[in-house]
Amino acid sequence: MTTSDDLVRTPRRIPLWALILLGLAAGYLSGLFGVGGGIIVVPTLVLMGLDQRRAAGSSIAAILPTAVIGATSYGIAGHVDWIAGVVLAVGIILGTQLGSYLLARLPYSVLFWILIVFMAGVIVSLWVAIPNRGDTISIDGPAVAGLLVVGTFTGVLSGLLGVGGGIVVVPALILLFGAGDLVAKGTSLLVMIPGSLSGTLGNVRRGNFDLRIATGVGLAACLASPLGLLTATAITPLASNIAFSILVCAVATQLIFKHAGSQRRT
Repeated sequence: MTTSDDLVRTPRRIPLWALILLGLAAGYLSGLFGVGGGIIVVPTLVLMGLDQRRAAGSSIAAILPTAVIGATSYGIAGHVDWIAGVVLAVGIILGTQLGSYLLARLPYSVLFWILIVFMAGVIVSLWVAIPNRGDTISIDGPAVAGLLVVGTFTGVLSGLLGVGGGIVVVPALILLFGAGDLVAKGTSLLVMIPGSLSGTLGNVRRGNFDLRIATGVGLAACLASPLGLLTATAITPLASNIAFSILVCAVATQLIFKHAGSQRRT
């Protein structure tokens, strides 16, 4: 006898055309803003009937080919800071481990509101500080230490709250390290590659992964990611900041509603 839980978990419930459309939207956002696209992939998959763990695991896997294509596209155009990306990746790996340690020790609500306040500050700052497109990151001792801190912070938040790194890394590189908007986005996509690999391996072991969904969304996203890059280069840094601030606001709103829902259930 088929149970309702079996129906939720059956990949065939989501038509292939829907996965392709979702992947195209996620890939475009990835190329345009330097984010993973999970902001729309996870909630959409849940609305389509997939349980949240498998939705999150499939989304992380789908990010991998998108991040590779996006980082390569930005890299060919000269919009990736490889050294900063490596340092950030080290910090994110450390932060993920720290996040796992803190998960059982710190109140979720405290960490959640720290993130919301941070995102509110990002939104305000993006309307005040407009990056110069050609600016690069000056790599010195203090900058390396700062990048490690940002990477660690990003890893902790990703592990605790399931927030993609791009939503933190892009504004941090612009506001704290003086990067141009394109360099910040390209470097952010580079950093997502090891994070996606690590997360996917863990989710496969735990069974929180759907190959059909991850493949459908991921391959479609690869097609749209270069178009996002073309749009990012075509618009001004001011327009990019405005659009990114709207995206951050949408993420914050989504997280607040999700948090409120979990509070009502407890």
